[in-house]
Amino acid sequence: MRHQPPSPERSPVRIRLACLTAAVSVAAALLLPATAEAQPTQPLTPGFAVTFLHSQLVPEASPAGANDWSCEPTVAHPRPVVLVHGTYENRFNDFGRMAPALVRAGFCVFALNYGDAEDNLAAVPEAIKGTGDIRYSAKELAVFVDRVLERTGAEEVDVVGHSQGGLMPRQYLKAEGGADKVANLVTLGATHHGTSLIGIASLVDALGLLGFTPPAIGVAAQQQVVGSEFLQELNSGGDTVPGVAYTVIATVFDEVTTPYKSTYLSAGPGATVRNVTLQDGCAIDLSDHLSMTYSPRAIGIVRKALDPAAPQPPCELNAPLL
Repeated sequence: MRHQPPSPERSPVRIRLACLTAAVSVAAALLLPATAEAQPTQPLTPGFAVTFLHSQLVPEASPAGANDWSCEPTVAHPRPVVLVHGTYENRFNDFGRMAPALVRAGFCVFALNYGDAEDNLAAVPEAIKGTGDIRYSAKELAVFVDRVLERTGAEEVDVVGHSQGGLMPRQYLKAEGGADKVANLVTLGATHHGTSLIGIASLVDALGLLGFTPPAIGVAAQQQVVGSEFLQELNSGGDTVPGVAYTVIATVFDEVTTPYKSTYLSAGPGATVRNVTLQDGCAIDLSDHLSMTYSPRAIGIVRKALDPAAPQPPCELNAPLL
């Protein structure tokens, strides 16, 4: 369901893109089974390329194990985990491997789709999310977290976000009351201090989207460009809020959040920050921006951040999938 301004009339461009999306969906259907459920749960998939294709067919799919509203937190894992996808992605294709891994580790895992705008060309396919105003998306996250807390009975959640999905929760923490409801914020390749237009163009190109001009790429993409009014406001007063533990994961091969160290945060009063690079101690992890959420090492770092008793993160080969 779209939450942003009403859809414009279907133009020839939108119709052609819809046809292209349908063709891609047919190819994806050969790789993963489809379902008629409104918010289906799909099986574990091998990588981002497969999940991205499949989500064109089932745009509201949930990753395997996520959004089980009967899940009860345990003593070992008392906080539900909320997964927040990146720009132009969705909960299924961003967390197709991480969500089931966390579920297998004993966490209650929930994932939302947000920023579902129709005011830009990039968002024409239904599966493309995270294009709307980040301030509005933070309000969507606030509603979702409240629902998770109510249904699970937990007092706090942990948030794990990729790209914009790491940045947007900081707006939630700062402006939407999230600081009292989040214990840990773990981010992967987040655009905390912005990226260049070249970085945004790299993401548009990697995903095969059209229309690299400001009106076409969406408000959220514009807000993530270095020096934007949104970033200046968000980062004024420091990177963190008191009471939250931050784990920031970067990859040296990030072609979207550039330079890659711009994702790092500095701890302010009452907060802790751990900045981690995937390749430190593991040169064979070749993850780029889109594939890093499928990295076994990244997933291991996330687990360790959420549960200090978890095993040490493995060092395994992970290569870009697009």
